[in-house]
Amino acid sequence: MTGDVRITVTRTLSKDQQARRERLLDAARRLAHEGGYQAVTMHDVADLAGVARATVYRYFATKDHLLTEVAATWAHRVTADIDALAVGETPVERLTALLERIVRTAAEELSLTSAIIQAVTSDDSSVDDARTVLFLFVRDRLSAAIGEPLPERGDVEVVLGHVLLAALVSLALLRRPVDEVAAMVRTAGRLVLTGALASEPAGPGVGDDVPTPPPA
Repeated sequence: MTGDVRITVTRTLSKDQQARRERLLDAARRLAHEGGYQAVTMHDVADLAGVARATVYRYFATKDHLLTEVAATWAHRVTADIDALAVGETPVERLTALLERIVRTAAEELSLTSAIIQAVTSDDSSVDDARTVLFLFVRDRLSAAIGEPLPERGDVEVVLGHVLLAALVSLALLRRPVDEVAAMVRTAGRLVLTGALASEPAGPGVGDDVPTPPPA
């Protein structure tokens, strides 16, 4: 609204402030879970959380900022037990298991997933910092699933992050079947990771050009 002054808290929060912020996040999550992106308004979030309507803007600049922070709490919850989710003997097995688990969990909460994807992909500048933190966290979880040293690891994590985002868009906004999207992330994860592992430099082999020693 014209004339509003919206302030986002960046300082360390007190225990009461942190509890209030968590109530706002939970209220936004519940509204999104029940009715998707359109069901979330700053007024309704404040009312459901039991705080004054102006208070919500002290913690979140806009609706998209709020929902991006909801996305972060969702990502932490879905990947909280990384060892249980990323099962398998090899990096490829662990990674693809985690990717599929995220997709299938998102499919069970489709209205919520749709809402947070719309917020995370918004061009609202207030989302920028929260989105960066979220993407870095997802990269860390993907890296933890891989577990082992990997050539060009940072580039691989970025590509896998985009694969996961595309999968969630396909699932939540394009309404593709969950089995199709799960198969896609498994295939993409396998191809990206096996390609990266295959690019690791090896020592000289048969047929490789080996420098000829100079004559004595």
